[in-house]
Amino acid sequence: MKKVIAFLTIALVFTFTSQAQMDHTQVKTITLEQVKGEFVQKEIKVDPGTYKFSIFNNDVGHDVGFVLVPVGKDISNPENHIKTAYVTESVSTGKTQSTQATTLAAGSYYYFCPLNPTATDNLLIVE
Repeated sequence: MKKVIAFLTIALVFTFTSQAQMDHTQVKTITLEQVKGEFVQKEIKVDPGTYKFSIFNNDVGHDVGFVLVPVGKDISNPENHIKTAYVTESVSTGKTQSTQATTLAAGSYYYFCPLNPTATDNLLIVE
């Protein structure tokens, strides 16, 4: 009986570990570059899925951030911001910071940086 319980415990741990590793490998990265007053990339198209955003501050001269909002929502209302898409800390000049993993459903999203500040009509299309 003890051998059966030990085997089942090992099997469960292996299953959960394998699932976590598979989930981790399915997170893709979208790299965006900010220069003074704008993002270099104005429109991006991706498939639905889970993404991390990697934000590079290319000589803006001060810290920058990242905000993602579904099209049709008020971008000035922080309650509409996708919080997992905030960078984990502000991005200083010459540095790169990433967001948490963010699952994106089909649709369109605006991205911008209120600290830079950038245009608020940069478009991420998920189809």
